[in-house]
Amino acid sequence: MEILFHMNIIDLILAVLLDLLIGDPYWFKHPVIYIGKLISKLDKLGRKLCYTDKQIKVFGGIIVIIVAFSSFLVPFLILKISKNVFWLYHILNIILLWTTIAAKCLHSEGIKVYDSLAKNDIIDARVKLSYIVGRDTKNLSEYEIVRADVETIAENTADGVIAPILYAILGGAPLAMMYKGINTMDSMLGYMNEKYKYIGFFPAKTDDVFNYVPARITGFLICLASPLVRGNILESIKVMIRDRKNHKSPNCAYPEGAAAGAMRVQLGGTNVYFGEKMYKPTIGNKINDLRKEHIADTIQLMYGAMFYLIIINVIYEIVKYFWR
Repeated sequence: MEILFHMNIIDLILAVLLDLLIGDPYWFKHPVIYIGKLISKLDKLGRKLCYTDKQIKVFGGIIVIIVAFSSFLVPFLILKISKNVFWLYHILNIILLWTTIAAKCLHSEGIKVYDSLAKNDIIDARVKLSYIVGRDTKNLSEYEIVRADVETIAENTADGVIAPILYAILGGAPLAMMYKGINTMDSMLGYMNEKYKYIGFFPAKTDDVFNYVPARITGFLICLASPLVRGNILESIKVMIRDRKNHKSPNCAYPEGAAAGAMRVQLGGTNVYFGEKMYKPTIGNKINDLRKEHIADTIQLMYGAMFYLIIINVIYEIVKYFWR
């Protein structure tokens, strides 16, 4: 059957399997490292060249253009140059797609916090958490640590798993890598504090645009996966829709709301970023007390959402093949 040889979906499935088996090995020079270095250099250059808030805000827009263009162009050229060598092209395509997906990494980093809490080592849990969140962690209670970890895994299910796969489906490795560059910009510059609120304005807004559809799809996929954690699909959707605006981001409340609804817990509240206290509305219902076990449940929801997306895409390709 010809659909089984549709190479884009096969390459993508193999890339997902590669991520699940290997993740991000420490010896591997991940493209995000180089994207991050480019963003850091542009950030320093902008602060050196610009003298007013307006100028540095405009330079933030220039950063968006440079990073998005280069993140797309490099994998595009790699694949274009190798397109006449069948196996080389597909091996490179799989590797490029693999580097855009972060399910195993998100699992590994999130569960480290759980492991520290299971050993009653709250100090180590705070340290492990600080590697994956932007908020200050040094004074967090166990409940606040669990909440931060659950929120981060849920939010990054969209950013690090579902969105890259969606963009890979739409435009292959170049578009998925461009998304990765935009998302990295937001994680480095998109803070609403004094240091970043001007240079990070356009990176943050661009990330919001690129995550608008993926975040909503992620939310529904998490709701679909809710039975994996003893949740109810319709109840999860209800909570997600009700609390979809209870976040400063136009997107984050969808995956967080879906996860909260699936586990019947409450997320959100006050956080501290770079010494500045920021209040967030609550998301979900406090039917169950938030416990460290919910970290593992959120990871299950992440995998469930990814599985359903792949299955839906495969079914779509099969239906498209027979419909024509």
